Amino acid sequence: MLRTLKIGMIVAGIVAAISIGSFLYLTRGVAAPTEAIQDSAQEMATSEADSSQTLYRISQDESQVTYTIQEVLNGADKTVVGATSQVAGDILVDISDPSQSELGEIRVNARTFATDDTRRDNAVARYVLQSESDANQYIVFQPTSISALPDSVKVGDSVTLNITGNLTIAGVTKEATFDVVTTLKSADQLTGSAELTVQRADFNLTIPNVPFVANVGDSVTLNLSFVANAVNA
Repeated sequence: MLRTLKIGMIVAGIVAAISIGSFLYLTRGVAAPTEAIQDSAQEMATSEADSSQTLYRISQDESQVTYTIQEVLNGADKTVVGATSQVAGDILVDISDPSQSELGEIRVNARTFATDDTRRDNAVARYVLQSESDANQYIVFQPTSISALPDSVKVGDSVTLNITGNLTIAGVTKEATFDVVTTLKSADQLTGSAELTVQRADFNLTIPNVPFVANVGDSVTLNLSFVANAVNA
């Protein structure tokens, strides 16, 4: 019996060592971004002949993208929020004819989300978002249409919009629609927020098996809170 007990203890120790080793492997540090987020972005241009158009560029210093998801950690429900300022994109506003306004491609560096736990961040970046692959380094939203644009807009106006486009996460592209509220704070600044809830399964976002995490929610809420400043020609 004593021999059986010793064997059981040895086996348990081996299993524990393997589990700890796997956990450390899953949560090891990820590669740094390959370039500054603005350098990766497709920049838009205005027509020099159209003085009613203003080009606004998202400011990394004043903007933030977050993801929010529910998990069960150590037996307790937890709301996890990951955040990054590594977002870039251009917005073209035509004050005289808002229907001619455009939103350029939005890019977010998926390697840079930070929560309250760097080990979670590393696992999410590497295995969930698969962002260590250069092909998946960015979450990309390519707009295709804007609905509910007003007939006119002036400084101080807030506008509620729906923006539809192709959202790419971890190499999977799906059509998605963001709910957007934006305000023309001044001739030189546009602010706002955009929000969308997606299902993990739609983008093949699987969760690695790690200790202490019993369950992770099926849906993820993405939110962009932005300040975009006018680009001087």
